Amino acid sequence: MIKIQQASASRAAELSALALRSKGYWGYDQTFLEACRAELTFSAADCTSGDRFLAVVNEVAVGLVLVRGSGPTGELAALFVDPPWIGTGVGRSLLQHARDLARRRGIVRLQLDADPGAESFYLRHGAERIGESPSGSIPGRSLPRLQFMINTSP
Repeated sequence: MIKIQQASASRAAELSALALRSKGYWGYDQTFLEACRAELTFSAADCTSGDRFLAVVNEVAVGLVLVRGSGPTGELAALFVDPPWIGTGVGRSLLQHARDLARRRGIVRLQLDADPGAESFYLRHGAERIGESPSGSIPGRSLPRLQFMINTSP
């Protein structure tokens, strides 16, 4: 059973490693992953911000999600699933949690920069492509800019 819970400071290193493993799922080489390491490293303060949640199965973190902002536009700043758990519903559960959180915060547009390999996951779950954004880690690389429209009525 997948449980979603708020991240804690004590799990910062564990979640950083999970994010890097998840990024590696798409077949990137070690040089690419090292270029992404700083962007995918979470501090204890990051984990206690109230914006970061993790998916847990039997007390083991198997995914994480980060939602920033409050209405009308928010950011799905991170969604990572540990590779052995990809395809098991963890990503879908984290995305649903993010959308529910966005709704509670009055966010109407939940936007994200997706890894190109993960774009189809978001599109299957109702996102639309609204453009491109520059990568925060790799100069000259563009990422798909996506958006979920959030129904804020009960």
